[in-house]
Amino acid sequence: MVRVPYYLASIRVWESLFALPFAYMGMVLAAGGWPRLSTFIWITLAMAGARTLAMSANRYIHRKEDAANPRTANRHLPKGLLKPWEVVLMAAVGLGVFLFAASQLNPLAFALAPVAAVYVVLYSYAKYHTWTCNLLLGWSLAIAPIGAWVAVTGTLEPQAVLLAFAVATWAGGFDILYTCSDYEFDGKYGIHSIPRRFGFNNAFHITRGLHFLSAVSLLALGFWMGLNYFYYIGWAFAVSLLVFESGFLKPDDLSKLNAPFFKYNSGVSMLHLGFTILALVV
Repeated sequence: MVRVPYYLASIRVWESLFALPFAYMGMVLAAGGWPRLSTFIWITLAMAGARTLAMSANRYIHRKEDAANPRTANRHLPKGLLKPWEVVLMAAVGLGVFLFAASQLNPLAFALAPVAAVYVVLYSYAKYHTWTCNLLLGWSLAIAPIGAWVAVTGTLEPQAVLLAFAVATWAGGFDILYTCSDYEFDGKYGIHSIPRRFGFNNAFHITRGLHFLSAVSLLALGFWMGLNYFYYIGWAFAVSLLVFESGFLKPDDLSKLNAPFFKYNSGVSMLHLGFTILALVV
């Protein structure tokens, strides 16, 4: 039990505030409201398992770079607070929870679960090979709303794909900004990213373009699904956060890429979820 805080901290459990609200958003949109309690519980467990798998695999795969990078050298594996076998075990437990939870939902959810599991593990290797790794990370988060939608309906519908696209472009955009902080390190160690490929200024422009696509997609989703004005209020608040973030982050000043950056992006997902629920129940 003493090591449990280490396990939770190593996978940055608080960052679930990025993807989990969008998973629940896909869930309530698919259900047209709140689904059965059992569905909600299994979706939550599936999300917890998938995130544990993805983050544990990421920590294990990147353990050598994390030890060499001053920004990440204090993480649990580099510091010796956790051993590599413990992180692999965490990944295995996460995989087991994810697959079991998916099996309790419906046949399509269970059939697609191994595909999702492979993706969230393999994308961690992308930065060794391609600058599109930031975009691929975005799609790893986009699995959440699609998976939740399938969990509720047992089908994959175009509205779910549009929501996933919105999440992928939003998450890919903020990951581009985040990797700017490792620009020099990545260049030294041959790690790929959009900032390394196109430079800081262009990376910021690409992020703004991706966030524009995300905002337009979420607006279109509201019209497509006939949601009421509460949805658009939440959309406006969330877009305002993205605009504000774009204003205070500068290519020549990355000092605000920590706590404020995470707060704004978790706020985006939570605002969308909260006001989507209001739009469905009021």
